[in-house]
Amino acid sequence: MKLSVGLITFNEEKNIARTLDSVLEIANEIVIVDSGSTDKTLEIARKYNAAIFSEEWKGYGRQKNSVIAKCNGEWILLIDADEEISKELKNKIKIVINDEKSGSVYKPNFTAVCFGKKIRYGGWSNHYRVRLFKKGIGKYNDREVHEKFITNEKPEILQEEIFHHTYEDLEDYFVKFNRYTTESAIQYKKQNKKKNFILFYLDSIFKFFKMYILKAGFLDGYEGYLLAKLASFYVFAKYAKLKEKNK
Repeated sequence: MKLSVGLITFNEEKNIARTLDSVLEIANEIVIVDSGSTDKTLEIARKYNAAIFSEEWKGYGRQKNSVIAKCNGEWILLIDADEEISKELKNKIKIVINDEKSGSVYKPNFTAVCFGKKIRYGGWSNHYRVRLFKKGIGKYNDREVHEKFITNEKPEILQEEIFHHTYEDLEDYFVKFNRYTTESAIQYKKQNKKKNFILFYLDSIFKFFKMYILKAGFLDGYEGYLLAKLASFYVFAKYAKLKEKNK
């Protein structure tokens, strides 16, 4: 078996079909670890003959490691349920997994899609994350959020795009916003991290300036401004939640 495609899911009915459609041609198996979806996520996944496992939420790192352990392929493409493999990347993956001279770990080029628009600036796109790797070559750390793939191999870069459908609309944004800021606060508390009000207030202001001005978010128009503003609030909120937890 050449390629296993792995995902973690929770209430992804709006995204899961698009994601699985994009990998169906190259996947020898699809493995999903779900953490209690109450919508049609699993119903949709079953149409793709996915192997589905239900497990309580353990944090992003541990949850992804659980997927890796269940994959049987020589290669693993571990993607999020809101990501879409471009045709160019799909063709590149075919070449990589069938070439004996290929490396072991690959980072594709991410392009964000927010509010229905491809976002090119503000730090949202043209960055790289591990998604394709040989089984046994590494695993994720145990962080609740912002998990990192740990390996002794040097990741190679793939310029072909993977589309990250981050936020469909503002309602979708704030649902994820609340979850992610809470998880960040929990992680910071575990690390005994503290930051006073003045510092995290200044951090939030700088976040807007960095995204909108330094990283040219203004070139994305209204969406660029909106995302910079929301990111500033995100920084403020996660530290405000940390402050609450430290009381």
